[in-house]
Amino acid sequence: MRTTLWLAAGLFLAGPLAAEPYSEEDLAIARELRESALAGDGGYEIVAELTTDIGPRLAGSEADARAVEWAVALFEEMGFDRVWTEPATFPTWHRGLERTEVVSPAHHELVTLALGFSPATPKGGIEAEVVMFDDLAALEAADPAEVADRIVFIRNRMERTRTGAGYGRAVGARSVGSRVAAEKGALALVIRSIGTSNNRFAHTGMQRFDSDVRMLPAVAISNPDADLLERLMAGDEPVRIQVEVDAETVEAYTSQNVFAEITGSEMPEEIVAIGAHLDSWDVGTGAIDDGAGVAIVTEAARLIKALDRRPDRSIRIILFAAEEIGLWGGRAWANAREDEIERYQLVAESDFGAGRIYAISARVKDEAWPVIAAIQDELAPLGIEIGDRGGNGGPDFYPAAALGVAAVDLRQDGTEYFDYHHTVNDTLDKIEPDALAQNAAAYAVLAWLGAQAPMDFGSGETILAEEAQREASAD
Repeated sequence: MRTTLWLAAGLFLAGPLAAEPYSEEDLAIARELRESALAGDGGYEIVAELTTDIGPRLAGSEADARAVEWAVALFEEMGFDRVWTEPATFPTWHRGLERTEVVSPAHHELVTLALGFSPATPKGGIEAEVVMFDDLAALEAADPAEVADRIVFIRNRMERTRTGAGYGRAVGARSVGSRVAAEKGALALVIRSIGTSNNRFAHTGMQRFDSDVRMLPAVAISNPDADLLERLMAGDEPVRIQVEVDAETVEAYTSQNVFAEITGSEMPEEIVAIGAHLDSWDVGTGAIDDGAGVAIVTEAARLIKALDRRPDRSIRIILFAAEEIGLWGGRAWANAREDEIERYQLVAESDFGAGRIYAISARVKDEAWPVIAAIQDELAPLGIEIGDRGGNGGPDFYPAAALGVAAVDLRQDGTEYFDYHHTVNDTLDKIEPDALAQNAAAYAVLAWLGAQAPMDFGSGETILAEEAQREASAD
């Protein structure tokens, strides 16, 4: 059932557009795409090949470069009208030894992953007494005397939710905990993994990196190990741990965003862009994050390319570089298009695993709401409902959303996503082909109907930029 807001928008815009913005031919093609996608494997062979033949693809690594070559070759083999790359330059980080041990009052080896851009410890590690905080806010409020010359442990546990909202509430410990702890004189940072699984593996992830800000050696420990550390901290004796990290930051590396295009027949200069990110963390094989997204948008575009009719507007796939370590590919793409953002009819990124899509949300101009509602009508047989007004199109499109690009979020069920996110367990077996096919069907319908829409969705309008910026500030 559509929300009151969406209904009100449709009633406000009376006339033929509100009743049905699409021709019967366009709707028939959308249905053909939907059924063709469901009859296929959703691009499962694509993600299987990427994760098997390339494997983990840490930005700036040799595998990252091979993944770019692989993507270019795949797009060319599929026969897209244009295939090209654009550079994205960023600092890189390389993982080495990582170790966390409880030294007293009992000895325990804790399952550990260093956080992205953690500096190295001295050889042999850092040993100190632990001070524990419930969450980032508690650390921020602490007296520096409580923190100085200690190792900080932030214990907040991520809540499991369908929407992934628990991640946003917990991730500050990882993203800025090291900076805050450093300002208060700590020696190192240990966090409970930002993940929902009780399996004994750690979740890595990015910290906000600034070469001008001092950062501490920082690691995440598994949820069971964090539970153990909490129990020790509840005892009467001080707890001492040792943290050792061997890692290296390199200031500049250039990778590539990879593009493929189906050129529009009527308005080729106007573009619907669907994307995913090609890089991954180095500890799993990057199947759900974001090999699944690569497969979903590629399969969706392949299905459209196979039609007997071209879309009116151009449809473009973007596989972004270096998302995991700071949205560098997305920022490079947006910076290069700052003066032409109005050309982008709609943008949407698949970067939330391979769970089924359950809702469509959009940030578009008011006059375009009935068009979004009509798109949802064709997504409804996939189990996709109308969501709320808002969204930024996915992480790599955040920089473009701040410029006012019209954006759609196809919201996936993230109930289990953070069991595997940024872990050694991000592997191909976590992907269900039927769910992948449902995603590919949704992106194919969205891209096709976005390209055939009878109006623009408002890209470049100040109000969309202001709404996106307010939402980002609230996060």
